[in-house]
Amino acid sequence: MSLDYLKQKRILLVDDAQEILDMVVSILNEDGFQNIRTAKTVNEAITVSEAYQPEFAILDVMLPDGNGFDLMEQIKKTADYPVLFLTARGEDDDKFRGFGLGADDYMVKPFLPKELLFRVNAILRRSYKTENPLVKLHDSEIDFARAEVIKNGEHISLTAKEHDILTILYRNAGRIVTIDALCEAAWGDNPFGYENSLMAHIRRIREKIEANPSQPVSLITIKGLGYKLIMEDK
Repeated sequence: MSLDYLKQKRILLVDDAQEILDMVVSILNEDGFQNIRTAKTVNEAITVSEAYQPEFAILDVMLPDGNGFDLMEQIKKTADYPVLFLTARGEDDDKFRGFGLGADDYMVKPFLPKELLFRVNAILRRSYKTENPLVKLHDSEIDFARAEVIKNGEHISLTAKEHDILTILYRNAGRIVTIDALCEAAWGDNPFGYENSLMAHIRRIREKIEANPSQPVSLITIKGLGYKLIMEDK
């Protein structure tokens, strides 16, 4: 996908400081992003999100009527787009909470404009892939277009659920994907109660992609959080 197309993505920027809003909008504008809406509160952000239907959000954590974590949870009830936290709160617990909710990245103020642009563009490239790639893992390859795994010359079909789970893992390759996010990707808006089913699907996926499913090197467990897909070219 060309980067020009990504520049057309609708961006929601939420921060209670007008100077931060102005600065980030200017940084994004100079890099070619023009479709940006801003908000200063949780309530305003929800209203803008419903009307504007963003495709990417940059959220502050500390807001006058709540916080960015709660805002993200509200947004995710009706929409699914990538989120970058940009905040003065740099404590580990805050970062863990942000990533645990499914944030794509977490930046601490003050920040360098070039780093912000690098992270924004990286998230958009990762989140809005339109190609059906052939993904190389340690012991196999995934052909998303054909919904199959190629291992030792054998073509192994993926089920629809396995394809859904691998797709979200691939889009976040090298990063932790939470159990809740994986269940939602596979079972929709009401993913609760599917943890055991997810574990069964993960086990079957490992049987297809790993040389030794009991000692996985491509689809690894992050205890208490979720799973991570490790690609050979990452």
